[in-house]
Order: sequence, then structure tokens, then C-alpha cells
Amino acid sequence: MPEAIFQFPRGFLWGTATSSHQVEGNNFLNSWHWWEEQGHILHGHQCGLACDWWGGRWREDFDRAAEGNQNAHRLSIEWSRIQPTPDKWDEAALEHYRQMMRGLVERNLTPLVTLHHFSEPMWFLEEGAWENAGSVERFTRYTRKVVEALKEYVHYWVTFNEPNLYLIFGYIQAVWPPGKTSFEAAVKSAVNLLRAHASAYREIHAIQPTARVGMAHHYQDLLPAREWSPLDRWTTRTLHNALNELITQPLANGKLNVLILRRNVPEAKGTQDFFGLNYYTRSRVAFDLTKAAEVFARRFFPEGADVSEGAFIANEPQGFFRAIQWAQRAGLPIIITENGVNDSEDRLRPRYLAAHLHQLWRAVNFNLPVKGYFHWSLVDNFEWERGWTQRFGLWALNEKTQQRTRRPSANFYAEICRQNGLSAQMVATYAPEILKQIFPDS
Repeated sequence: MPEAIFQFPRGFLWGTATSSHQVEGNNFLNSWHWWEEQGHILHGHQCGLACDWWGGRWREDFDRAAEGNQNAHRLSIEWSRIQPTPDKWDEAALEHYRQMMRGLVERNLTPLVTLHHFSEPMWFLEEGAWENAGSVERFTRYTRKVVEALKEYVHYWVTFNEPNLYLIFGYIQAVWPPGKTSFEAAVKSAVNLLRAHASAYREIHAIQPTARVGMAHHYQDLLPAREWSPLDRWTTRTLHNALNELITQPLANGKLNVLILRRNVPEAKGTQDFFGLNYYTRSRVAFDLTKAAEVFARRFFPEGADVSEGAFIANEPQGFFRAIQWAQRAGLPIIITENGVNDSEDRLRPRYLAAHLHQLWRAVNFNLPVKGYFHWSLVDNFEWERGWTQRFGLWALNEKTQQRTRRPSANFYAEICRQNGLSAQMVATYAPEILKQIFPDS
């Protein structure tokens, strides 16, 4: 077999991503605990102990990341731990996070810290959350407190993770907290969230002038089911604007355009130092009169698609390349802040990983400014309204016993990180079924 390898640039960030509520456990003060108590999670699942990071098992999982040759890790801060009530800051919780950041740095893992990853204090919801204009100052104060505490260890900050999904699922479709179905509330919340991001961006730079600040944007690639159909093309374009451009456009030009509504948010323009990109899959889109609430769009995977358990994700690596092309329009360095697939048996993940990293290399080879890749996720964790039904980890977790089990993909990813590249030998070992596809001369 030829010794072929797709090499990545020196200094490329290789890591995994997690979020606080999904891995820490025993968090009883935030919106998601309340949502779980209300019975909104599939099969009645609750986060419970999660991966027991708040109990200290972050240490062994950070060891796993470091031993797997990763040089970075993305994680989030739990706002409700830092500020359990509107008038109280918990210094012990801040010290706990300081220990975690120190633990990353001691293991030569560069921290990338997210300030808001879907969860927020229950008192914040009771104040009206993002519909309340006071939310901007609330988030700014929280940002100031966290950055002052962690600035010694953290250089990369993400203000909000996937705010487009947060707004759609929480304020329009009511599948996430606060459980609303109000277009008006969603637009008002979007404006205040953008203002909060802009304020936090400036606050971080006032404290840390050299910090790098961005958002993690969820992008789903969308293709018209029938390219010849004007209706399919129209609904695909409309859905793309409502989903993928909802937050990115105001950050580019200060103008929020949501279907027929227009709002000016000039302070948001130019408030990113890097573009965080989350990509999982792409869909075909057909016009459907019965889907008025979803801009008449019916999304589906094509027949015969290589899909994950429950047909949740289709293995569409070409969509990843298109996602990176879309992201580069911002004219900023790009960090892949999430990419992965649910796969409890680790049958799809190796070829998904190989095919997507091949597309990532293609993007880098076309001089698209990608600086790092964070795989979702390090270890199985609580997957929001889907509970414990999906397994995204390189390491399997038995949430009842807290036992971790290494999946073959953990070894595959460790070799990629060690080599700073993807080789034919790796693909032959872990995903031989697509070796000829990626390395035609093998």
C-alpha cells in the first residue's frame, strides 16, 4: 500500500467538545433540570450524574483526551453554578472551573470555553430570559465574572453555542426550554441575544485584549429535492435563510432579517474574531403545503443514505465541504467547533470521521482558513431532549456505573491527532470500506 497521507498545517488544533449540563451532572438550578422534571425528555430520561465531571471525573476524561494525542478541548461553563441567584456569585464554583482549566493546560490541551451552551439559570427564565431587555446586562456581568476568573488559562471564547437552534427549538417549536411557540418572542430574544453577544465580545476584549472570541454556528446543508422545481428551490432558500443565516447575517452587517421582519442590531456587526462551525449532516428539501410552520419545507435524507441510528444523521461529507465554503465568506479564521455522529456500535463513525476529515483536508488544501477541529464528543453524554438514547462519544459511557469503554474510533482519532493527518494506512485499518474512495491509488 502506498504511504499516502493528507497532512494538516503545523499548529492545527485537534480536540473533542463537551458542554457543562451534558457532562457535569447534579445540576439542579438550570433551565434543563426544570425541563427534565416537567417530563419533556424522551423516555422520561434525566441527566442525573451525567459523566460526573462535577464530582471530579473530568480528570480521567482529560487524561483520555491527552493520551489520545489531542492538543485542545472545548467545554462550557454552567452559568447557574456561577450565579445561582441574581444577587449571588459562587466563588467555589469559579475555583472548580479554574481547576479544570488548569487541568487542561497541565495536559497541554488548549481550552476553548463556551459561555452559553443552551442552559441558563432558572431565575433567568423567571425574569423573562432573552425577551427581557435586562438580559443583555445580566449576560455581560456573568461574562465579566467568568473571564476575570479564567483569563490566566483561556484564550479562546465562544459566547453562544448554536443560537439559531436554541431560538428555534426553545421559542418556536417548544421542544426545549422555555417551551414557547411565539415568533414574536423568538425575534425579540434573537435581538437581545445578539446584543448580549456584542456586549460580551467587547467586555472580553477589555479584560483580555488578545483573546479570540466567536460563536459556534450550526449549519445544515440543504439541497432542493428536485433541482428543476421552482418551489423546491424557493423553500430551500427560505429555510436556509431562516436557519443558517439567522444569526450570521447580523454579525456580518448588523441587520436581522427573519422572513418578513427586519431589525437593526448595529452593535453586533464585526463582533467575531473567528467563525465557529458546527456541522453534522445535510438534507434534501421539498415544498410541502402541510408544513407551513416550517416554511413549507419537508426535509429528508435520500433513499439509501448512509444513516446513523434512528436515521438522525446522514453521512454526507460533501455537505461538510460546502459548510466550510459557506463559513469562509465571513473572512475570518474558521474553527470546526463540532462534528460527529451518534453510533453506539461504532460501525458508522470510523467512515464518517475519515470521510469528513478528508473533506476538511480538501478545504485546507484550497486555502480555506480552517485552524482546528473538535469532534463531538469525547465521551457519551446526555443529548438534550433525546436523553440517553444517542451515543456520540469516542468513549462509551455506562451512565449507571460510570464505566468508560474505549471505542475503536478513539484509537483512530488518536492516530489522526498524533500524525496531524489522515493516512491510507489508518483508513485501511479503521474504515477499509471507503479506502478506494479517499485514496483511489491504494
